[in-house]
Amino acid sequence: MEGINKVFDFLQQAGTFYLATVEGDQPRVRPYGAMLLFEGRIYIMAFGKTNATHQIEANQKAELCAFKGQTLRIECKLVEDNRPEVGKALVDKMPVLRPALGENGENGVMYYLKDATATFFKMMEPVETIKF
Repeated sequence: MEGINKVFDFLQQAGTFYLATVEGDQPRVRPYGAMLLFEGRIYIMAFGKTNATHQIEANQKAELCAFKGQTLRIECKLVEDNRPEVGKALVDKMPVLRPALGENGENGVMYYLKDATATFFKMMEPVETIKF
């Protein structure tokens, strides 16, 4: 649990992370900021049904990347989990999202990171790897 907390704390401090998905043979990258640590899992949220959610449905493999003094890259699968308690936990944590997401996050899609390998880099050299 210590490792996943370290990864989550880094993402929180960075504020913005970049999500890479695949559409056919074309990589797609976009900035994200909504994240949650819930029931021992890191969750991210996508708004409604977007190109990103369709790409994740077709291929769960993704990468996240963030920078804050060092780089964090996370290889993972994204697994959809739209239980109301997950969405509610996110809007409780980030109330600014409530008008767009709804009371229980029903207008968003929640994903948790599965089979993740998180690697911290300094000056392009890996310094620590955490699996969860």
